[in-house]
Amino acid sequence: MAIKKKITNSSINALKPEDKRLNDTEISGFHARISPKGRVTYFLYYRHNGRQQNVKLGTHPEITPAQARDAAKMASASIVQGVDPHENKKELKAQEKLARLTTLQAFIELEFEKWYTAQYPRTGERELKNLRVNFPTLLPMQLRDINASLLEKLRTEMLNQKKSNATINRRFTTLKSVLSRAVEWEVIPSHDLKKLKPLIEDNSRIRYLSFDEEERLRKALTARDIKIKRERDSGNKHRAERGYPLLPNLSARTFADYLEPLVILAMNTGMRRGELFSLRWQNVNLERDFLTIEAANAKSGKARHIPLNQKAKSALTNWRNDCESPLWVFEGKPEQPLKDIKKAWSTVLEEARIKDFRFHDLRHHFASRLVMAGVDLNTTRELLGHGSLDMTLRYSHLAPEHKANAVNLL
Repeated sequence: MAIKKKITNSSINALKPEDKRLNDTEISGFHARISPKGRVTYFLYYRHNGRQQNVKLGTHPEITPAQARDAAKMASASIVQGVDPHENKKELKAQEKLARLTTLQAFIELEFEKWYTAQYPRTGERELKNLRVNFPTLLPMQLRDINASLLEKLRTEMLNQKKSNATINRRFTTLKSVLSRAVEWEVIPSHDLKKLKPLIEDNSRIRYLSFDEEERLRKALTARDIKIKRERDSGNKHRAERGYPLLPNLSARTFADYLEPLVILAMNTGMRRGELFSLRWQNVNLERDFLTIEAANAKSGKARHIPLNQKAKSALTNWRNDCESPLWVFEGKPEQPLKDIKKAWSTVLEEARIKDFRFHDLRHHFASRLVMAGVDLNTTRELLGHGSLDMTLRYSHLAPEHKANAVNLL
């Protein structure tokens, strides 16, 4: 049974397959049909030279109800002028094609993605993948229809799902970047996402290892290394007995794999995980004891040089002799940087009996040790690569036992 109602976003969204048809109350002959599978198509019913005809205006959501209404008005105007809308079908198809090209998904795939991944080679691909996962309902929408009111509702849903403010802010930052680029490239005239203010984040969490935890972590890494080498020796013995080709011998290496040198470097340089993963051997200077974070791989977008202490230098020197990658310091798949260490990291933490400690907290550990050793905050800021001193100031209050020792000097 046909429904008579103004065709809008809400009335189209409320349409059910059993309704079959929605007749618009404002434009004569303008209607939407819904298939048994829920596919909505817009049409204009009209008379021309005494004949009854229907012209297809487009399908939802490739064109919005507002765009379908505009097309219906244009077709009606043509009829008044004595022109059959079917003769203008090429123009209508061109409008529908343009509408498809200005959806969020099409703009990302055809225009934005290539530019964004070139600008941010380390994180761009991952961020766009996350955008598609986090905002599936926005992908088929027209760019001009994505507004602050709609996104505020989505953000409220995320808050109700107990997502952290920091996580939600990161999700919307990429989306705002897409819309801003669409405005700059004159795909849409403007957007109002500036109204969507970032949520206040709690950056007070400072977790670093106690001396006992640090010792347990080192022992767990060593034990893991010994275990991997023994398993390789046992595996090769098994292969040799059966005439199978042997795997590379690990017993002569300092490190069995990437994890221990990676952790040592993180603890002694304060590098972010992404900076470690994207580090190339050409950026490591073992003769002058420093390494370089390239601007493209730095969160601040600025290159920085980090001095290597003896522990970091020794780990890198030994790892360079052990690993087979001429390009990446920490290689994952052949000729590709390492991308994930979750399983190995969580296992070693479990073995070390360390709880509530993320890989990123190794950066906090590095900063806390600097501050407790009396290093000034500005130097700490430069080593961490913070854009401003505000982020570094939180470390000034992170070591109660260190302050207690200072007071006891009195």
